[in-house]
Amino acid sequence: MSASFASALNAARDAAAAQHYPQGALYIVATPIGNLADITLRALHVLQLADAIACEDTRHTQALLRAYGINKTSAQLLAVHQHNEAEAALAVVQRLQQGLRVAYVSDAGTPGVSDPGARLVAAVHSAGLRALPLPGASSITTALSVAGAVAHSTQSSGFLFAGFLPVKNAERATAVQQLASEPRCVVLLEAPHRIDELAQALAVLGDRPVTLARELTKQFEEIATHPARELTAWLQGSPQRSRGEFVVLLHPTAPAADDGDSLRVLRLLLQELPLKTAVRLAAEVTGASRNSLYDTALEWKRSVPEAGNA
Repeated sequence: MSASFASALNAARDAAAAQHYPQGALYIVATPIGNLADITLRALHVLQLADAIACEDTRHTQALLRAYGINKTSAQLLAVHQHNEAEAALAVVQRLQQGLRVAYVSDAGTPGVSDPGARLVAAVHSAGLRALPLPGASSITTALSVAGAVAHSTQSSGFLFAGFLPVKNAERATAVQQLASEPRCVVLLEAPHRIDELAQALAVLGDRPVTLARELTKQFEEIATHPARELTAWLQGSPQRSRGEFVVLLHPTAPAADDGDSLRVLRLLLQELPLKTAVRLAAEVTGASRNSLYDTALEWKRSVPEAGNA
């Protein structure tokens, strides 16, 4: 064990030990997505404290624990992955009912989002037991934080997590067509051996900016933003660019330019109808964003109170 992690274990004990960690509870523990230093002090403490650790891959988790200087026997590690999660959850519930503390970790990042864990948590809740979160690394939020792809306008704020698209070409193409009309940022995940096919499918989005984030937090981390139609060319620019796990962000669509018709319709409706009704009808008639029209109507109302009734 390196001296740095020895110090981290001591710091974890000093910083986190005072908190109460109830017995008979499942602890959902986020682990690093590449850089071992991205573990939290509370995660280190709980992994030491846990009577058992349920994990996506016992060999991977054992290696992770050893890197931190945490010793667990093979009997303390329980395999809970996508192929056995429903059955393995029963074994975890039994241990919790015995009053044991069980931690769950996926191979990397936060369990239960794209990795296994959701069915395990559901089973724990169904048994009337507690599941406690220990937040930490996530490839999704890591990529979002540096892409500048989450808009804050009322029309396209927030983001949509779509995960992995279908593997078959026709189904993937259909999924991309559906996402093309989504105005918000869309978060996709992709494996290295399918990133070329995904890039080709996304080309139909034309000039819509797309951020490719690969090998996040690792030595060869790379984050690049290009128009969707140029993704394939960028990937082919270097063999290295198709390696590693990918987070793919479709940036928000640019708001359509308003030709004035929607505002004219809105102004006429506001003369006869309550504000919310006028906004709803104007959006239905013109296809303009209801949120955008509502903001405009409120601004008019503040400046010219007689323009409409609340």
